[in-house]
Amino acid sequence: MGQANGRKAIFITGAASGMGLETARVFHAEGWFVGGYDVNDAGLKALEAELGAENCLVRRLDVTDREDYRAALADFAAATGGTMDVLFNNAGIGRGGPFADQPWDDVMAVVNVNLVGVLIGIHEGVGLLKATPGSMCFTTSSSSATYGMPGIAVYSATKHAVKGLTEALAVEFKAYGVKVADVLPGLIDTPILPPGAAANAPKDGMFRAIPPVEVAKVVWRAYHEDRLHWYVPEEIYELDKAATLAPEQTRDGMAGGSLFQTLNAATAAG
Repeated sequence: MGQANGRKAIFITGAASGMGLETARVFHAEGWFVGGYDVNDAGLKALEAELGAENCLVRRLDVTDREDYRAALADFAAATGGTMDVLFNNAGIGRGGPFADQPWDDVMAVVNVNLVGVLIGIHEGVGLLKATPGSMCFTTSSSSATYGMPGIAVYSATKHAVKGLTEALAVEFKAYGVKVADVLPGLIDTPILPPGAAANAPKDGMFRAIPPVEVAKVVWRAYHEDRLHWYVPEEIYELDKAATLAPEQTRDGMAGGSLFQTLNAATAAG
């Protein structure tokens, strides 16, 4: 098992692929010790081989299992001397389809991983964050937290909850000297997307396919800057603003399949 040996340390869930993997690479390149956690055993082994066993601690973790999470954090704390500079709550799953037709097991799986897993991670990890000067609690939300997205209603609901949780804890944790922030990515080319989704995405605009390393760069920036919500790409902010200023227009535009026209109209109206 690797040891931090005085290096700053980041704890990443969903670290075996996509945004979590790229974040591990970015922070490793900056000299940090990386804790990588996932249910993808093969991906974790590959991550350990890439970073070097002396530079990381990888472990299988089911984020919905509180006892498992607690044990993972204890192992991490033993490797870092009881500190955690960044907790990156990134693990998530996406199961879509019309809500009325969605199997209940799928509904609860999304809620448990995307929301309950985040709640467990922060609740169990806040002690380490409080013990680390300048630490940050960072969570992956989604562009679907700007306005409820049809076809992924439950996923969108969990990401709205993450965004609200981030805002509330940013106030509460300020008393501990812990920064709290999130990222609201658009269409990121990761394994969570259905096959072919990235290839069929628009070539430009807010829902163009973005490589996951762009989110990883934002995690690095967020640690060094004071900003609550990060949008990838930045144009997602316009959707957030439009949905707030003109929710009915946004709703009607989505129902008519004309999100971009709605966004432009709502932004102009605001």
